[in-house]
Amino acid sequence: MEFFFYPSSVAVFGSFKKGAIAYEILRNIIEGGFEGDVTPVNPKGGDVEIANVRLKVEKKLEKNVDVAIIAIPAKFVPPLIDEIGDKIKGAVVISAGFSEVGNVELEKELIEKARDKGVKVVGPNCAGIFGVHANFFGSFEVRVNKGGLALISQSGAFGGAALAMGNEEGIGFSAFVSYGNAADLTESDFLKYFADDKNTKVIALYIEGVKDGRKFIEVLKYATSKKPVIILKAGKSKSGSKAAQSHTGSMAGSYEIYRAAFCQFNAIEVEEMEELFEAAKTFEMYESGGKRIAIITNSGGPGVLATDKAEKLGLEIAKLSEKTINALMESLPPQCSVKNPVDLIADADYERYKKTIEILCRDENVDSLLIICVPPIFIPSEEIARAIIDTNCNKPIVVNFMAGDLVKNGIRLLDAHGFKNFLTPERAVRALKWLSLRKVFSNQDQSQ
Repeated sequence: MEFFFYPSSVAVFGSFKKGAIAYEILRNIIEGGFEGDVTPVNPKGGDVEIANVRLKVEKKLEKNVDVAIIAIPAKFVPPLIDEIGDKIKGAVVISAGFSEVGNVELEKELIEKARDKGVKVVGPNCAGIFGVHANFFGSFEVRVNKGGLALISQSGAFGGAALAMGNEEGIGFSAFVSYGNAADLTESDFLKYFADDKNTKVIALYIEGVKDGRKFIEVLKYATSKKPVIILKAGKSKSGSKAAQSHTGSMAGSYEIYRAAFCQFNAIEVEEMEELFEAAKTFEMYESGGKRIAIITNSGGPGVLATDKAEKLGLEIAKLSEKTINALMESLPPQCSVKNPVDLIADADYERYKKTIEILCRDENVDSLLIICVPPIFIPSEEIARAIIDTNCNKPIVVNFMAGDLVKNGIRLLDAHGFKNFLTPERAVRALKWLSLRKVFSNQDQSQ
């Protein structure tokens, strides 16, 4: 399916009046910097200008292209596939009006026509696809920055909102696909593809239901063995399940079955969009971690909150070795607490943070570290950020700098060096929990 996300040519079918879906998709492709061949198609012909680029609108597709993006009335889609099927490898059917509104036979006809021609179909009733590393934005959703997260979404609207939130969170994407009714290609096909995609480091999946449960479980097992898979499952309740069926025409199924599969293969299940991106940030930094954590703070309150959250999530507050405690006592002022959490007190500076991190990192009882900083007005947050960046530590470090303008420069510096900030101690601890789940899976995988 590489041609969907790294195409060399694309044709867009629909109306190219400003504000029309096909126009907006074409605009996204042109403004996004796609360097391949782009062909707009509409029976009326004419031309269209976007970003100072004037393109001729062809009345028919006369040449071969990798991908056709189709945004025309539903009833015309099957005949179009029959007409152009010999000239395309894949079709992204944006058009709605198929099984999700009861037109099952029309959807069946679409897929029969596509399979007769050997054409792979995304959709129908979808928001399109991105191949971010190919500068290909074949969708009407907001464009995103290059990175390692592949987002697979059954819902186009959810996908669009998630992309926008990802931009706000500073997440980089490798790809996006909204697959809608999954009449041909399903979540399992995309999960398998991104598990092998070299530019994808983390996979995030929004699902309401799946087409083939057995296939999904087999692919999930494969994908989680290759890289982190984050899942947000909608339609857990009876009412939610019914809503999911009316939304995309899929059977949502029993949540307990899904939950068992997620647990068995250590997929990272999250409860809401906010968690999805926090998990993505976590796995952008590290592949795995452990349950035993050490907490370093310059304020006692946040350290207590982090401790409470860690215990609730099943993490362990690491028992520091005698050697570590002695080293801390030698290097820290007597007012500091050398128990875990280690409280460096309010005036902690670059040297105090750096030394403490390095001492704890050497402790064999510590798997991962949480660094909390609530800087006083006389110590710039950049100073503490630099201490973390300069530290010689080969274990996962998760950071909670708070809050607001007081720490924005430090957060910016951390981000530039690959450290993502979590807004609260509880969120940072949750990130460590997700890392510990990947550690459990890795151990099981190695023993098999």
